[in-house]
Amino acid sequence: MRPDLEHDYVEYVRSRIPRLHRVAFLVLGDGDRADDAVQNALTVLYRRWRRIAEVEHLDAYVHTMVVRACLADRRRPWARVALVDPPPDVAAASGEGRVDDALLVRQALHRLPEGQRMVVTLRYLCDLPVAEVARILGLAEGTVKSRTATALQTLRRVIAHPERSLP
Repeated sequence: MRPDLEHDYVEYVRSRIPRLHRVAFLVLGDGDRADDAVQNALTVLYRRWRRIAEVEHLDAYVHTMVVRACLADRRRPWARVALVDPPPDVAAASGEGRVDDALLVRQALHRLPEGQRMVVTLRYLCDLPVAEVARILGLAEGTVKSRTATALQTLRRVIAHPERSLP
């Protein structure tokens, strides 16, 4: 790759990595696997960088690449293998003994089925419109809306009663 193109690529990636990693982490729930998914997407982007001028919305294009890399990661059989026991989740307490809301929401989010978690993550944590989520996941807009409604209802129930488990 020409040095000027490589410089542009490095500058673009350097400015976007935190957001891309956040999205991958929210989808996968694991920092190491999120790193791998982002790296895989950015490797593909590097190979395509010479033709990148043809892409109309580069950020949306790269965002879609990362989400698809996450989906591909989740489909691999080894993604379901736990090499060690997961660490126990301990709720962080504030000065008044209240459960940290961010931890509670994250725990509730990871208790959702994958399809619902993907839709909620993209809609609310990545702030994407229904049409964009449908395009990224290859679903109908109505499916995105119904999964979102079901997921939000489940999240409300789990957050209201964190001691209960999902059915």
